[in-house]
Amino acid sequence: MSFEALDVRPATPADVESLVALWHDVWHETHAPLMPPALVRLRTPGDFRDRLRAHLGDVCLAGPAAAPAGFCMLKGDELHQLFVSAPARGSGAAAVLMADAEARLAERGVATTWLACAVGNERAARFYERSGWRRTATTVSQVSTPAGPFPVDVWRYEKVLCHHAPAAVAKGRSR
Repeated sequence: MSFEALDVRPATPADVESLVALWHDVWHETHAPLMPPALVRLRTPGDFRDRLRAHLGDVCLAGPAAAPAGFCMLKGDELHQLFVSAPARGSGAAAVLMADAEARLAERGVATTWLACAVGNERAARFYERSGWRRTATTVSQVSTPAGPFPVDVWRYEKVLCHHAPAAVAKGRSR
């Protein structure tokens, strides 16, 4: 199957467990080596499940429900999460999910979006830069955990999506 041909669809409660497994496995493979041990211990399946359920209305996924290729999560004007399964890496699935996230943000009237990339996550940084994102700062992000906010060094990336907000948003009307 070509991942580039994958449809991106909104996540449903039935998708939660497969997305939790993907997120947990990929985070521990790609992020845990870059993070303090105290944060790694907090990143349990239950933590990923709680965070996914809290933002389910802003999550889209690509691929079959039982084995998604990846997912993206928005939070306000931020591309909050983008994770791709190991078998889907390098397939174009990440680009499909990125394009979906950017389109959804632009539809919301977001002119410039941003994301946080863990310092040292070079593979992700290269992907963002190839996708037109620009690294604007190195900063400390207070990431959500079951024990409260946890400080993590991140690279902030930004991308201009549109130069003018849609008329309905610009005039203060809801869509």
